[in-house]
Amino acid sequence: MTPLVWSAPVSLAMSELAGAIPDEGGYVTWVRRAFGPFWSFQVGWWSWINSFVDMAVYPALFVEYVRLWWPEMTSLERWGLTLAFIWGLTVLNMLGVKPVGRGAVLCAVVALLPVAAMTVIAASRVKTAPWVPWAARGQGWTSVGVGLAVIMWNYSGWDTPATVLGETRAPERSFRAASFLALWVITASYVLPVVFALAAGSDWTTWTTGSLPKIAAAIGGQTLGHLVALGAVVSSTGLFLALLLTNSRLPFILAQHGQLPRRLAAVHTRFGTPWLAVVLSSVVYSAFAVLTFEELVVLDIWLYSLALLVELGAFLWLRRREPDLPRPYRVPGGRAGAVAAAVLPTLCALVAMATAGVASTLAGAAAALTGPVAYRAFARSRR
Repeated sequence: MTPLVWSAPVSLAMSELAGAIPDEGGYVTWVRRAFGPFWSFQVGWWSWINSFVDMAVYPALFVEYVRLWWPEMTSLERWGLTLAFIWGLTVLNMLGVKPVGRGAVLCAVVALLPVAAMTVIAASRVKTAPWVPWAARGQGWTSVGVGLAVIMWNYSGWDTPATVLGETRAPERSFRAASFLALWVITASYVLPVVFALAAGSDWTTWTTGSLPKIAAAIGGQTLGHLVALGAVVSSTGLFLALLLTNSRLPFILAQHGQLPRRLAAVHTRFGTPWLAVVLSSVVYSAFAVLTFEELVVLDIWLYSLALLVELGAFLWLRRREPDLPRPYRVPGGRAGAVAAAVLPTLCALVAMATAGVASTLAGAAAALTGPVAYRAFARSRR
């Protein structure tokens, strides 16, 4: 259900806006057009703050999977490996959109092939129904919040590539085509391995962060387990590589709008990349990488949901205020279809925020309140 009520509606709404306003900055530019500079800054700032948390997830996952071959890793070694991961990919990001895009596609292929092999082997060894039992006993709202956050995190980010629309060839068409293809691939790559692993008799009560290689090894042997672990390492690499590209454009576009110091809008003379925004983002990501996956993902979804609510509001507002704006693609169903595309993910976002737990809610609210403070603090940049 998550792809239907969370991913697909957001993908449809963002595809319409990407076709109508294919400008650098994506949703920051759309919100600016709909609600003005204040809310545009809030969405850009919240999304950048959220990226501090979100981007720290991938080094954490990278290290968890590397532990399969390096189980005695110390805290200091973990930190060193994390920094090498972050800054190696930062250097690649300096080279521009093309090498990052090609690297991300290659990582995706390498990551998916072992999982596809595991799925095929598990499908040939079905023993039981994958939905029995339906839920674990004694799980409270905290567990619901973490589980919901993880599921929504897996299927989120459909607005994220919009920040580089100005660097994309034929963005009016390519954004929509890529989003729709990715939705099917991502859904299949999450659902099918889990369903067939459960049906093959895997004990889900033993699953924890980084368990996928162990599950694969139990199904197809140690070689398959190592291949899946390698795929997970490559997957984390590709995700960080691509998201550093898109998230670093947030301070860059805010600086271009005069809402952050102008120096952040500096572009590399050779590669044409916003190198200072990339470096600054990576410095902050390095600091947040000390946290664990579970600590990061709930706060991540809380902050992401907050910004998404404003983006979906801008989608509906522009539909109403600028009905004649050329839209190469429109969410089907007329006004009712547009409302449904906004309301369904809005409800999901509100439920995720309500079940996030006290600590994550307080941390998210505190992070959100830095937006108005920063907007006022950087008033000199606007002047």
